[in-house]
Amino acid sequence: MKRSIPQYHFYENKYGSELLVDVVELKYVKKFLIERSVHTLTYYDITFITEGEGRFSIDNQSFNAIPGDVFFSKPGEIRDWDIEHITSGYALIFEDEFLSSFLKDSLFVQHLSYFNMQRRSSKIHLSEPLYSRFMKLIQSIKEEIDAFKHNDELVLQALLYEMLLLLDRTYMNGVVADGEVREGRNMHADKFVHLVDKFFKEKRSVLYYADTMCITSNYLNEIMNAVMHVSAKQYIQNKVMDEAKRLLTYTDLPVSEIAFTLNYETASYFIRNFRQQTQMTPLVYRKEHKL
Repeated sequence: MKRSIPQYHFYENKYGSELLVDVVELKYVKKFLIERSVHTLTYYDITFITEGEGRFSIDNQSFNAIPGDVFFSKPGEIRDWDIEHITSGYALIFEDEFLSSFLKDSLFVQHLSYFNMQRRSSKIHLSEPLYSRFMKLIQSIKEEIDAFKHNDELVLQALLYEMLLLLDRTYMNGVVADGEVREGRNMHADKFVHLVDKFFKEKRSVLYYADTMCITSNYLNEIMNAVMHVSAKQYIQNKVMDEAKRLLTYTDLPVSEIAFTLNYETASYFIRNFRQQTQMTPLVYRKEHKL
């Protein structure tokens, strides 16, 4: 039997009427992950670790989680965490449309440093004063949710907005795992990585993305080399390879089906391309990384 990755959707009517934000204790989340901890979400998640120590993985990044750590995941990313040893914490979850009417900016969430596609890390560690401040803010959000009444979202939207901006400032100030800091922002680079994330399985041509953005391929390459130190073509290829690695690591799909999923003409072409990019065959990669 092929092993697929469980996907969890936002429970928008949990409080009787539609509400697209929630704070959930990790103790509650664990019961859904007992059979298999690997999963994906269709919404944004910010997880605060308060007790315990263990592994926390998002896509192809794996971290050691301790109290004071915060993890950020976007819709569709593959998550896996040590539910036995990470004992307590909170997950702040939301759909980006919850803030769209409040801010009139449909890309606000995607442009946050820790959700932006150019991010280097999915984790930050909070100092004691910041940890206390964020825990108080989490409690304020929980209290407002408990008192929620239909069409009374403004305070919740403001609290979420405050939380996201404070986290953005913390992330951009360099409190990032392994000392990594964020690259400079560029509107065209942001749009390109957003389009690639959406269409990379079907569209591999730099010209397609440049035309969609109404700029030349050469200019797009100049931007990507300046901002992300990689050509537009290589960025697309890296995205395809990252998805191939995810499928090899977290599923039991045969190589031929992975090739089909990623729109390769033949499995042999996929294998050759994968080997050129990673210096190993898909089956060897799966053997070394399979969870």
